Amino acid sequence: MTSEDIMFHFAPAYAPHFGGLYESAVKSAKHHLKRIAFRSHLTFEELCTLLTQIEAILNSRPLSPLSSDPNDLNPLTPGHFLIGRSFTTIPSHSYHQYNLNRLTRYERIEALRQHFWKRWHAEYLRQLQQRNKWMTNYTQLNTDKLVLLKDENLPPLKWKLGRIMKLYPGQDGIARVADVRTIDGIVRRAACKICPLPDSE
Repeated sequence: MTSEDIMFHFAPAYAPHFGGLYESAVKSAKHHLKRIAFRSHLTFEELCTLLTQIEAILNSRPLSPLSSDPNDLNPLTPGHFLIGRSFTTIPSHSYHQYNLNRLTRYERIEALRQHFWKRWHAEYLRQLQQRNKWMTNYTQLNTDKLVLLKDENLPPLKWKLGRIMKLYPGQDGIARVADVRTIDGIVRRAACKICPLPDSE
């Protein structure tokens, strides 16, 4: 490591608040994991499988646009730093309506994963969309900006991404409606359903 000029800076012991953003992500994951798996009585292998799947969910989150090209809908994710691309998963049946006691062991783990995704995904989108409207003006939506669209029915590791094509400002000049180009075509959404990704601007 010395020959590559790599230096490590460690946080002091028992001081997780020194970690900042990455520690808040760990706290959020632990919070939801504790609530979904508290009384599940998982074996070591089942818990290891569930934790690996949760790791993939956390590392699939979009961080920022991958390029400045307005035709590129791909985001930069933590998965790019780990494996060189974003994480994917095979489609699976939804187990939200089933009683956990009636499922097989595999189906129970899948149901726990889906439950974690539903809770954590909603919280992550809310963090991206924080607007302190009484303190400061929040960032306006801009054309060609990469955004996430809120959709409560997405399966784990699926993010609905798009680029803003056209804005519809109101009488006060603030755009509250936008046309967004996605893989499936152009959709019109209200600003409350659009979560802009942070970028270098």
